[in-house]
Amino acid sequence: MFLCFSDLDGTLLNHDDYRYDAAIPTIKKLQAAGIPVMPTTSKTKAEVIDLRAALGLNDPFIVENGSGIFLELDDKRFDFQSLAIAENLSLNPIDGLNTVTLGVTYEQARQGLKHLSEEIDEILKGFGDLTIAELQAVTDLPENALKRACDRQFSEPFIRPKTSVDTLEAIAKTANFKILVGNRFCHLLGAGAAKGRAVQLMTKAWQLTHSTEQKITTIGLGDSPNDLSMLQAVDVPIVVPGVKGAHPNLIPYIEKYGWQIAPATGCLGWSAAVEKAIASL
Repeated sequence: MFLCFSDLDGTLLNHDDYRYDAAIPTIKKLQAAGIPVMPTTSKTKAEVIDLRAALGLNDPFIVENGSGIFLELDDKRFDFQSLAIAENLSLNPIDGLNTVTLGVTYEQARQGLKHLSEEIDEILKGFGDLTIAELQAVTDLPENALKRACDRQFSEPFIRPKTSVDTLEAIAKTANFKILVGNRFCHLLGAGAAKGRAVQLMTKAWQLTHSTEQKITTIGLGDSPNDLSMLQAVDVPIVVPGVKGAHPNLIPYIEKYGWQIAPATGCLGWSAAVEKAIASL
C-alpha cells in the first residue's frame, strides 16, 4: 500500500502558472487504487480547500509547513482518536473537519513575532501588519488569493529583515518557535510544527486502522528546502526540479542518499515521477 504526500507550489502545481492539469490522470489512477494524495504545504487551510476541490481530492492535508493536519470527520482510514491520546495531540472538530494542531495558534505566532522584533530591535512586518495592497506589491498575487493566504491559523510569514537568519533562529528557539526561510518571506512556526512530523503522524494514524502485515510505502514530492523534513520522513523521496534543475540545497541529499529527481518541472514531472515510483514498487 502507498501513501502519497506532496508539496503544491512548484511540485504538483507549476511554479509559473499554477497549472495542474497534467497531474489529474495520475491522481485519478491513485484514487482508483485507494491511494491517498495528501497535500503537504506552506499554504493555509483556506487555500488548500479550494485547490483540493479543483484537484478532486478528499484526502487529509497538512498546512502551514506542518503546523496543522485536517481530515474529514468521517474519514475512517486514519485513526487520530487513538493517536491523539498516545501522542498527546490536540484534536478538535472545527468547521466540519478534524483538526490536529502541531504548532501554535496564529495569535501566539503574532506575539512571537513581536517578541523577535523587540529582541533584535528591528521592526518585523508580518502578513498581519500589511495591507492587501502592500502584499500584492510583494507577491503579485490577486486579491482573492491573498485573502485566503492571510486566513492563517498557526504561523506568520514576515518580510526578511536585515538581522541574520542565524540570529533570528537562535532567538526564536529560546521562545519555543522555529523559523523557515523562503525566497521573500521567513515563516515563524511553533517548535512542534514540521512537515516531516506531520507525515509521520499521518502514517501512524493509517497504520492503526490497517493490518500490521500490510506493508506501507510512503512517497513524498517537493521542490524546496521547506520540503526537506517531509522528504526525509518518507520511504521514496522525489525532488521536483525547477527550470534550472533541482534546488541547490537539496542536491547534497540527492547525491548522498540517491533521492529521485522528477524528469520535468511542475505537474508534468510530478505525474511522471509518481507513476514511475508506483510501477517500480
